[in-house]
Amino acid sequence: MNRILPCIVIGVFVWSFSSTVPFPTTGLHLGDIPIRRTVICKNGEYRSNNICCKYCPAGTHLKSDCTVPGEKGQCEECEDETYTEHDNHLQKCIGCTQCRSDQEIAQACSKTRNSICRCKEGGFCTPEQPCEMCKKCLRCRKDEKVVRNCTATSNTECKKIPLQSEATPAVISVLVIAIASVVVAGAICIWKKKQAGGSTGNVQKNEQVYLQEGMTEQTQRNGCSLLSFTLPRQYEPFPELFPVNGEESLRKCFQYFEEISIAYYKRFFRELGLNNNVIKTTDQNQYEDRIHELLSIWYEKEGKCASINDLLKALLVLDQRLTAESIKEKALEDGHYILEKSL
Repeated sequence: MNRILPCIVIGVFVWSFSSTVPFPTTGLHLGDIPIRRTVICKNGEYRSNNICCKYCPAGTHLKSDCTVPGEKGQCEECEDETYTEHDNHLQKCIGCTQCRSDQEIAQACSKTRNSICRCKEGGFCTPEQPCEMCKKCLRCRKDEKVVRNCTATSNTECKKIPLQSEATPAVISVLVIAIASVVVAGAICIWKKKQAGGSTGNVQKNEQVYLQEGMTEQTQRNGCSLLSFTLPRQYEPFPELFPVNGEESLRKCFQYFEEISIAYYKRFFRELGLNNNVIKTTDQNQYEDRIHELLSIWYEKEGKCASINDLLKALLVLDQRLTAESIKEKALEDGHYILEKSL
């Protein structure tokens, strides 16, 4: 009996302790909610269901995500007349560019590259401007010669033909006689008009006006072909803006670019040098998030050269002047930027 009693006391103590103190469980918990660690993917991978999958190669698109980390999902080859130029996880390939009626194909579309169009013979488009329509090549006048032929990307260049510097004595004699005859005939004509009481002042004045008008008309004709290459007034950039706080000033202005029309935002970012594949990767985001993400990608690409002035210029090129003016005014009013004259 003396031996049984201690055992009973120890048993009761163990039972009461186990009923009040829980045994430890495996895993890390916060209350009743398990903590999940965010997966950071390497370059060339994307995150899906908290695991990293490899991109599909160029010329294909993603059909279904991977189930094993570090592997590719199911990739499917692009259909005809579609392509992907880089590794991607797009749900479908991008449609190839269709050339206009005034263009011809310079490079056919393939699974990994877009088609390239160029103006047909007799037309051109300068690379630094959007090619909305091919311009007609210039024709040199009779007193000009072709310095450079018109190409798909540049106009004809003409140069005035100089007079022959080495003339034979016979030709010189003929020219002298002809000039002398004109002078004598002119003097006789003037003398006769004076005798008849007419005034030669008006005649000379009319001849001078005629020559000046002819020169102006010719200059305007020549100038039109040159003016056609200059940017329209609405494309002229604003006065340069200067950041008050460096990179922070530019990033704080990203929100203003949410005003860009959804019909123009892809053209806007293409104008900034982002390719279609990069722009497509943000399609699943809300519109405002797309703008911020693509502006961040552009900023990382440009580095210290990134400037709000380039963003405003891209809007002007797209004829979105009202949007550009609104963004500029907000940047000034909120004190993120100042004008050059305020420095």
